[in-house]
Amino acid sequence: MRRSVVVVVGLAVVGAGAWCLTEPDGKAQTSPAAKASRSNIGRKVQRSGDEIMVCGQLYHTTAKVVLWTDPGGYDAYRVDRRFAPSDEAPWGKGETPNLKHPNRYASRLKGLTTSEVERVRGGGWDLETLARVVDQFVIHFDARGTSRRCFEILQDVRGLSVHFMLDLDGTIYQTLDVKEAAWHATIANGRSIGIEIANIGAYPVDAPDPLDKWYIRDADGRIRIAVPDSPGSEYKTVPRPCGDNPVIGVVQGKKLRQYDFTPEQYTALARLTATLCTLFPKIKPDYPRDASGALIPRKLDATEYAKYQGILGHYHVQLNKVDPGPAFQWDRYLETTRDLMKK
Repeated sequence: MRRSVVVVVGLAVVGAGAWCLTEPDGKAQTSPAAKASRSNIGRKVQRSGDEIMVCGQLYHTTAKVVLWTDPGGYDAYRVDRRFAPSDEAPWGKGETPNLKHPNRYASRLKGLTTSEVERVRGGGWDLETLARVVDQFVIHFDARGTSRRCFEILQDVRGLSVHFMLDLDGTIYQTLDVKEAAWHATIANGRSIGIEIANIGAYPVDAPDPLDKWYIRDADGRIRIAVPDSPGSEYKTVPRPCGDNPVIGVVQGKKLRQYDFTPEQYTALARLTATLCTLFPKIKPDYPRDASGALIPRKLDATEYAKYQGILGHYHVQLNKVDPGPAFQWDRYLETTRDLMKK
């Protein structure tokens, strides 16, 4: 009479009706590692709160980061309007003439082989491949004054996107994985990472501007930022610019007036930049310089731009832009960035 033999791999009988995982030699798992493995089933993995996402992986920055997946985050992957009433928010509804397409971003495909294009189109990016493609970090001021207002304009009105937003209190909001080509700086989109820094902007000295509505002098003479039409402070501490007077300088040949960014913004920006320059070695921690080594305060010509690898202002990319403006302290920011990279 033939007997049927059933082989069970990875299980062992322990007492009546009980089963347990086994080691390859058939012995029941009793090691500390095995017990720890079982105890992790269904366990929530906590973020530290300083990580950015690159190719689906998390990397520490030592700055406060809110991801698009976090409560209070801003999700640029969504196709509906974030701040519209729910019945008007879905794609195709409402008065949104600038929204020609439901997506606000694209894939980075330039410079990839055919097989790599097919792989990454399915989401299969890895850091090594992405680091070959990304060689610029573009800095903007958002001209809206807060990250919330910035995202509203990008997502609901203009149909654009940016990887990071930096609020007045130094909080970094990541809205997309860096593997995506955000729509933030025209010809730079495919090769760059972009950040919008909360700042109402820079304006011609001989024209009306909103600065007096945003910057209020206290009784002690210090300047603070007061967001107009805000029901109350959105921040735990009063945001203040670096310096109590506006900075006047020339960008794109225009004489402009602007208040500086906050100390918290400079600190967070340096930490994020040090992280990005470490992960993406082609992004050099420097700005475009002329023959004397000074900052170039204008759009780069085609030859200059094509070969440039490093950190840029939006005005280095487009003639019609002046951000991050004359108040931005390039040397302060990059000296801190380089110091962080040495540690």
